[in-house]
Amino acid sequence: MSEPRERDDEPDGDGANVRVGVRSRNLSDERLRYLRQLGATDVFVDHADTDEEPDEFNDREASHTVAVGPDSIPSVEELVAAREQVESHGLRLAGIQSLPYSLYGDIMFDREGKEDALDQIERLVRNLGEADVPILGYQWNPRGVVPMRTDPVEIRGGAVGTAFDLDEIDDPHELAPGLDREYTEAEFWDNYEVFLERILPVAEEAGVELALHPVDPPSLESLGGIPRLFRNVENFEKAMELVPSDSHGLKLCLGCFSQMGEDVTEVLRTFGERDDIVFVHFRDVVGTVPQFHETFVDEGNFDTVAAVRTLHEVGFDGVVVPDHVPEMEGDTDWRHRARGFTVGYLRGVVDTVRDERSGS
Repeated sequence: MSEPRERDDEPDGDGANVRVGVRSRNLSDERLRYLRQLGATDVFVDHADTDEEPDEFNDREASHTVAVGPDSIPSVEELVAAREQVESHGLRLAGIQSLPYSLYGDIMFDREGKEDALDQIERLVRNLGEADVPILGYQWNPRGVVPMRTDPVEIRGGAVGTAFDLDEIDDPHELAPGLDREYTEAEFWDNYEVFLERILPVAEEAGVELALHPVDPPSLESLGGIPRLFRNVENFEKAMELVPSDSHGLKLCLGCFSQMGEDVTEVLRTFGERDDIVFVHFRDVVGTVPQFHETFVDEGNFDTVAAVRTLHEVGFDGVVVPDHVPEMEGDTDWRHRARGFTVGYLRGVVDTVRDERSGS
């Protein structure tokens, strides 16, 4: 019997190598076998604190995890063990999906714990580098402090998708819990620059890439008295120019740029041609801010095939991740069915575009 053809490490003529990965808190043998069976190649591990960010994408029932949080920075040995566990199933541990808000919140608001938070993030970045885990995703968004979604909606076949409707928020200008005043955008840019100036040199030395995710929902200038910096293309361009570094790029969430009403292929081209894309969150929505809902990857605002073609055209060498998926009937907490569908669909699109471009 001939050996199956391995296609995932074969760059096309433009140097593109688009791979399909998955985010998971759970690094158990059972979970990793499932991911390999789906044809995924890369894993981004979610931090373990679901109490802090209790959303439906966070794999609440997982037990084999990597804890990342205040006073809970994984050691080099723990990260190496996680990487080797993932690699034992024929997968790559690509990175940490996202810093928890509890680690960067004091920096974002310039609070008393800022210096300690910066020290801990520095240690995390150094440990990732020593453990050969190359990516640290992050956002500048007070997760769990202001609403990310409102009531979910029914989508295709009775599946359920998350949704946001600004009209369902009683007073978007009411101060978020724990705040005693509004913050200005200028303050938040200053605080963000402090973060970059402190962490990016460490990332460069460690060989780790930081990947910035949009605020979700985007477009709104402020919510709950908190500026939403990374809400549009212009502010992402500013972020990349603020402290220039080859160790800084985007966790480019197609769903968030779709929520903005942007032409997703143009966004991919803009940042891809600058080599600013570290990895991609591949999801979509119907509608735009102030009212949208998430849906299956094969129906939404943008053309998925055109998006993957654009990634190939700009020579993207990295991972696309089905970040959020709908809730299907009879599914598990982690949504095995919906993730299986999404990974399979993306594999089909990626392979089709690769063959199309190679002429095979």
